[in-house]
Amino acid sequence: MYVLHIANKNYSSWSLRPWVLMRELAIPFEERLTPFPTGSSFRLYRPFSPSGRVPCLVDDGWAVWDSLAIVEYLAERHQGIWPADPKARAWARSAAAEMHSSFTALRNLCPMSCGVRVEPFPISDALRHDLFRLGDLWNDGLGRFGGPFLAGDRFSAVDAFFAPVAFRAQSYGLSFEGAAAAYPKRLLDLPAMREWYAAGLAETWREPGHEAEVGAAGTVIEDLRA
Repeated sequence: MYVLHIANKNYSSWSLRPWVLMRELAIPFEERLTPFPTGSSFRLYRPFSPSGRVPCLVDDGWAVWDSLAIVEYLAERHQGIWPADPKARAWARSAAAEMHSSFTALRNLCPMSCGVRVEPFPISDALRHDLFRLGDLWNDGLGRFGGPFLAGDRFSAVDAFFAPVAFRAQSYGLSFEGAAAAYPKRLLDLPAMREWYAAGLAETWREPGHEAEVGAAGTVIEDLRA
Protein backbone atom coordinates (compact mmCIF):
# COMPACT_ATOMS: atom_id res chain seq x y z
CA MET A 1 0.00 0.00 0.00
CA TYR A 2 1.10 3.56 -0.67
CA VAL A 3 2.35 5.59 2.28
CA LEU A 4 1.69 9.33 2.00
CA HIS A 5 3.73 11.53 4.30
CA ILE A 6 2.10 14.88 5.06
CA ALA A 7 2.30 17.73 7.57
CA ASN A 8 -0.36 19.55 9.60
CA LYS A 9 -3.72 19.60 7.87
CA ASN A 10 -4.45 23.10 9.09
CA TYR A 11 -1.37 24.54 7.37
CA SER A 12 -0.02 22.23 4.68
CA SER A 13 -1.46 23.20 1.31
CA TRP A 14 1.08 21.09 -0.58
CA SER A 15 0.16 17.98 1.42
CA LEU A 16 -3.51 18.53 0.67
CA ARG A 17 -3.17 18.10 -3.09
CA PRO A 18 -2.22 14.41 -3.37
CA TRP A 19 -4.16 13.55 -0.21
CA VAL A 20 -7.49 14.88 -1.48
CA LEU A 21 -6.91 13.40 -4.93
CA MET A 22 -6.24 9.92 -3.59
CA ARG A 23 -9.07 10.09 -1.06
CA GLU A 24 -11.63 11.42 -3.52
CA LEU A 25 -10.68 8.82 -6.16
CA ALA A 26 -10.65 6.01 -3.57
CA ILE A 27 -6.98 5.12 -4.04
CA PRO A 28 -5.95 3.32 -0.83
CA PHE A 29 -3.02 4.73 1.14
CA GLU A 30 -1.64 4.92 4.65
CA GLU A 31 -1.38 8.45 6.00
CA ARG A 32 1.61 9.45 8.12
CA LEU A 33 1.38 12.95 9.53
CA THR A 34 4.46 14.62 10.96
CA PRO A 35 3.73 18.14 12.26
CA PHE A 36 5.83 21.05 11.07
CA PRO A 37 8.63 21.79 13.52
CA THR A 38 9.67 25.27 14.55
CA GLY A 39 12.36 26.26 12.09
CA SER A 40 13.73 24.04 9.34
CA SER A 41 11.94 20.77 8.64
CA PHE A 42 14.76 19.30 6.55
CA ARG A 43 16.25 17.01 9.20
CA LEU A 44 12.84 15.92 10.44
CA TYR A 45 11.50 14.91 7.01
CA ARG A 46 14.77 13.83 5.40
CA PRO A 47 14.59 10.19 6.65
CA PHE A 48 11.61 9.52 4.36
CA SER A 49 11.72 12.41 1.87
CA PRO A 50 14.83 13.06 -0.28
CA SER A 51 14.00 16.78 -0.44
CA GLY A 52 13.34 17.04 3.29
CA ARG A 53 9.83 18.29 2.48
CA VAL A 54 6.28 16.99 2.30
CA PRO A 55 4.26 15.62 0.68
CA CYS A 56 6.19 12.49 -0.11
CA LEU A 57 4.66 9.27 -1.44
CA VAL A 58 6.43 6.01 -0.67
CA ASP A 59 5.55 2.98 -2.78
CA ASP A 60 7.21 -0.29 -1.79
CA GLY A 61 10.17 1.60 -0.37
CA TRP A 62 10.46 3.95 -3.37
CA ALA A 63 10.02 7.65 -2.59
CA VAL A 64 8.29 10.09 -4.92
CA TRP A 65 8.43 13.69 -3.72
CA ASP A 66 6.83 16.94 -4.88
CA SER A 67 3.07 17.10 -5.38
CA LEU A 68 3.20 17.30 -9.18
CA ALA A 69 5.54 14.31 -9.46
CA ILE A 70 3.31 12.32 -7.09
CA VAL A 71 0.27 13.03 -9.26
CA GLU A 72 2.06 11.93 -12.43
CA TYR A 73 3.31 8.78 -10.68
CA LEU A 74 -0.27 7.95 -9.71
CA ALA A 75 -1.51 8.73 -13.23
CA GLU A 76 0.70 5.96 -14.60
CA ARG A 77 -1.00 3.47 -12.29
CA HIS A 78 -4.61 4.60 -11.90
CA GLN A 79 -7.38 5.79 -14.19
CA GLY A 80 -9.16 9.08 -13.66
CA ILE A 81 -6.21 11.11 -12.37
CA TRP A 82 -6.35 13.30 -15.49
CA PRO A 83 -9.29 13.72 -17.92
CA ALA A 84 -9.59 11.05 -20.62
CA ASP A 85 -10.09 13.56 -23.45
CA PRO A 86 -6.66 14.65 -24.82
CA LYS A 87 -7.54 18.35 -25.08
CA ALA A 88 -9.10 18.46 -21.62
CA ARG A 89 -6.07 16.60 -20.28
CA ALA A 90 -3.66 19.08 -21.88
CA TRP A 91 -5.62 22.01 -20.46
CA ALA A 92 -5.77 20.39 -17.01
CA ARG A 93 -2.03 19.74 -16.97
CA SER A 94 -1.34 23.33 -18.03
CA ALA A 95 -3.60 24.74 -15.31
CA ALA A 96 -2.13 22.47 -12.62
CA ALA A 97 1.42 23.37 -13.65
CA GLU A 98 0.54 27.07 -13.52
CA MET A 99 -0.83 26.64 -9.99
CA HIS A 100 2.28 24.69 -9.03
CA SER A 101 4.68 27.40 -10.22
CA SER A 102 2.78 30.69 -9.95
CA PHE A 103 0.40 32.66 -7.72
CA THR A 104 3.23 33.72 -5.39
CA ALA A 105 1.33 36.67 -3.96
CA LEU A 106 -1.62 34.47 -3.04
CA ARG A 107 0.65 31.97 -1.29
CA ASN A 108 2.58 34.64 0.62
CA LEU A 109 -0.23 37.05 1.47
CA CYS A 110 -2.97 34.48 2.16
CA PRO A 111 -1.21 31.51 3.78
CA MET A 112 -3.38 28.45 4.31
CA SER A 113 -4.82 28.09 7.79
CA CYS A 114 -8.09 26.20 7.50
CA GLY A 115 -9.42 26.95 10.95
CA VAL A 116 -9.24 30.73 11.04
CA ARG A 117 -11.24 33.55 9.52
CA VAL A 118 -9.24 36.64 8.65
CA GLU A 119 -10.12 40.19 7.70
CA PRO A 120 -7.28 40.74 5.23
CA PHE A 121 -5.24 43.91 5.05
CA PRO A 122 -5.73 46.02 1.88
CA ILE A 123 -5.15 43.83 -1.18
CA SER A 124 -1.93 44.53 -3.05
CA ASP A 125 -1.73 44.84 -6.81
CA ALA A 126 0.13 41.54 -6.97
CA LEU A 127 -2.58 39.71 -5.03
CA ARG A 128 -5.30 41.40 -7.07
CA HIS A 129 -3.58 40.13 -10.22
CA ASP A 130 -3.40 36.58 -8.84
CA LEU A 131 -7.09 36.61 -7.93
CA PHE A 132 -8.03 37.93 -11.36
CA ARG A 133 -6.00 35.22 -13.04
CA LEU A 134 -7.56 32.52 -10.85
CA GLY A 135 -11.06 33.62 -11.75
CA ASP A 136 -10.12 33.88 -15.41
CA LEU A 137 -8.60 30.40 -15.40
CA TRP A 138 -11.51 28.79 -13.56
CA ASN A 139 -14.09 30.43 -15.79
CA ASP A 140 -12.20 29.25 -18.84
CA GLY A 141 -12.16 25.62 -17.70
CA LEU A 142 -15.73 25.59 -16.43
CA GLY A 143 -16.99 27.17 -19.64
CA ARG A 144 -14.83 25.18 -22.00
CA PHE A 145 -15.55 21.72 -20.54
CA GLY A 146 -19.01 22.24 -19.06
CA GLY A 147 -18.23 21.75 -15.36
CA PRO A 148 -18.99 21.22 -12.60
CA PHE A 149 -15.25 20.63 -12.23
CA LEU A 150 -12.48 22.45 -14.05
CA ALA A 151 -11.92 19.87 -16.81
CA GLY A 152 -15.37 18.32 -17.04
CA ASP A 153 -17.90 16.41 -15.01
CA ARG A 154 -15.42 14.57 -12.79
CA PHE A 155 -13.01 15.66 -10.08
CA SER A 156 -9.44 15.19 -11.29
CA ALA A 157 -5.88 16.23 -10.49
CA VAL A 158 -6.36 19.79 -11.70
CA ASP A 159 -9.10 20.30 -9.10
CA ALA A 160 -6.84 18.83 -6.42
CA PHE A 161 -4.21 21.44 -7.23
CA PHE A 162 -6.68 24.24 -6.57
CA ALA A 163 -8.14 22.65 -3.42
CA PRO A 164 -5.93 24.78 -1.11
CA VAL A 165 -7.30 27.92 -2.79
CA ALA A 166 -10.80 26.89 -1.68
CA PHE A 167 -9.65 26.92 1.94
CA ARG A 168 -7.92 30.27 1.39
CA ALA A 169 -11.12 31.69 -0.12
CA GLN A 170 -13.01 30.55 2.98
CA SER A 171 -10.46 31.88 5.44
CA TYR A 172 -9.89 35.29 3.82
CA GLY A 173 -13.30 35.90 2.23
CA LEU A 174 -11.91 35.88 -1.31
CA SER A 175 -14.50 36.20 -4.05
CA PHE A 176 -14.60 35.59 -7.79
CA GLU A 177 -16.89 36.47 -10.66
CA GLY A 178 -18.93 34.37 -13.06
CA ALA A 179 -19.04 30.58 -12.80
CA ALA A 180 -15.84 30.74 -10.74
CA ALA A 181 -17.78 32.27 -7.83
CA ALA A 182 -19.33 28.91 -6.88
CA TYR A 183 -16.26 26.77 -7.54
CA PRO A 184 -14.49 27.10 -4.14
CA LYS A 185 -17.67 26.06 -2.29
CA ARG A 186 -18.05 23.10 -4.65
CA LEU A 187 -14.60 21.91 -3.65
CA LEU A 188 -15.23 22.52 0.05
CA ASP A 189 -18.35 20.34 -0.14
CA LEU A 190 -16.46 17.28 -1.38
CA PRO A 191 -16.39 14.45 1.19
CA ALA A 192 -12.59 14.34 1.19
CA MET A 193 -12.35 18.10 1.72
CA ARG A 194 -14.81 17.95 4.61
CA GLU A 195 -12.74 15.14 6.15
CA TRP A 196 -9.52 17.16 5.83
CA TYR A 197 -11.16 20.26 7.26
CA ALA A 198 -12.55 18.43 10.30
CA ALA A 199 -9.13 16.94 11.02
CA GLY A 200 -7.48 20.36 10.61
CA LEU A 201 -9.88 21.92 13.12
CA ALA A 202 -9.12 19.13 15.61
CA GLU A 203 -5.37 19.72 15.52
CA THR A 204 -3.87 21.36 18.57
CA TRP A 205 -0.42 22.06 17.08
CA ARG A 206 0.55 25.68 16.67
CA GLU A 207 3.71 26.50 14.74
CA PRO A 208 4.89 30.07 15.43
CA GLY A 209 6.12 30.74 11.89
CA HIS A 210 2.83 29.79 10.27
CA GLU A 211 0.85 31.66 12.90
CA ALA A 212 2.94 34.78 12.29
CA GLU A 213 2.31 34.56 8.54
CA VAL A 214 -1.44 34.51 9.14
CA GLY A 215 -1.14 37.45 11.54
CA ALA A 216 0.76 39.42 8.91
CA ALA A 217 -2.02 38.78 6.38
CA GLY A 218 -4.75 40.53 8.35
CA THR A 219 -6.78 40.54 11.54
CA VAL A 220 -7.93 37.14 12.80
CA ILE A 221 -11.62 37.59 13.59
CA GLU A 222 -12.41 33.96 14.38
CA ASP A 223 -10.40 30.88 15.33
CA LEU A 224 -12.38 27.64 15.05
CA ARG A 225 -9.53 25.30 15.94
CA ALA A 226 -9.42 23.06 18.99
